[in-house]
Amino acid sequence: MVKTALLFAGQGAQCVGMGRDFTAQFPSAKDLFVKSREILGFDLAGICFDGPEDELTRTQNAQPAIFLTSWVAFQLLKEKVPNLPYHATAGLSLGELTALTAAGVFSFEDGLKIARRRGQFMQEACELTKGSMAAVLALDAVILREVCRATDVDMANLNCPGQIVISGETDKIASACEQAKAKGAKRAVMLPVAGAYHSRLMASAQPKVKSMLDAADLQVPTLPVISNVTALPHGGPDDIRQGLAAQVVSPVRWEDSIRYLLAQGFTRFIELGPGTALSGFVKRIDKTATILNVADVPSLEATLKAL
Repeated sequence: MVKTALLFAGQGAQCVGMGRDFTAQFPSAKDLFVKSREILGFDLAGICFDGPEDELTRTQNAQPAIFLTSWVAFQLLKEKVPNLPYHATAGLSLGELTALTAAGVFSFEDGLKIARRRGQFMQEACELTKGSMAAVLALDAVILREVCRATDVDMANLNCPGQIVISGETDKIASACEQAKAKGAKRAVMLPVAGAYHSRLMASAQPKVKSMLDAADLQVPTLPVISNVTALPHGGPDDIRQGLAAQVVSPVRWEDSIRYLLAQGFTRFIELGPGTALSGFVKRIDKTATILNVADVPSLEATLKAL
């Protein structure tokens, strides 16, 4: 039996037009986009389809938009392959909410609302601080950790061999980039983001996220969902609440998460949602893994053919 893990896209994957071709071809996809307006009270579909880009990129819009598009991709895959077995889920940052929803922890409605409010809380934290992020390429993690300590910034996303994202105050991130390049990094580039995600600068968002999750209805996951914080499967609802609250200010251990799945015998990964960033990370971690994705109608058709 092939062990399959579903991977859900995170913030940064958004692009104007995402989901539009799904709705043009599949009534079930159109229904979900229409339903999102009823749930949230504003036209999220219009922002997904038509932007403008700066509106879609705003954290409080990007997070529910990616959640929604990823969920539609997941539902279409199940619709076309009703008996597709999948044995674990994982998601990058925001995508962890979608992964938990796919495992029955949240209803679609609650997951979408939580994604929207999480985005609002994180946007508020961005506006209270002057933070940035940068991608550092081809520098050993031990050396980069020393650079982070020296410049007082945090490691935010440990994505794959040779790619780590750092996060912190803007001037300190600029200094860390210069030091990283001096230590041998191939590149160290500032990212076009609103703030310093997965760092201590998100601390004001953490209690708001915790309070929101404490009031939410969570179920026990129906299959393993890998935590960004521990790179191990979540436990029950209380453990999930704690992990999601910690995730706001903690590094995303994506490479460790994929290596855990590989060690458990997973050989096929299906990325769901806009973009192919997660597929690229998995390929860098294990070139032998089978990687498929569903981001639009052509990639859905290619994945169906491969399955």
